[in-house]
Amino acid sequence: MMNLPSVSADSSSDDATRVQELKDLVRQFVDERNWQTFHNPKNLAMSLAIETGELLEHFQWLTLDEANAVKDDAAKKHAAGEELADCLAYVIAIANSMEIDLSQTLRAKMIRNAEKYPVGEC
Repeated sequence: MMNLPSVSADSSSDDATRVQELKDLVRQFVDERNWQTFHNPKNLAMSLAIETGELLEHFQWLTLDEANAVKDDAAKKHAAGEELADCLAYVIAIANSMEIDLSQTLRAKMIRNAEKYPVGEC
């Protein structure tokens, strides 16, 4: 059985959680279910696309103001957050499957993005 850490603002918030902890959490979940056979980059990327579609459903047909107001409705925010968590889990699963260091990769990509889209020119 998976031993998840208790949810508290102090120990499991974004500002207190290392990326490696999340990668380990996803890896443990996959390992406990023996899903490694299915967790290849192709299947995981397809699953990520499906989950992003499910996230999009929470905003489909909303005006910009209505979409921005989702964060102010606890039930809607929770539902969208569940889909966002699924997306993040698949991103992490892909990183695990491909042995990608997310922190290094994101930092390098943001540097390339900054070069591509300079502040004064966007």
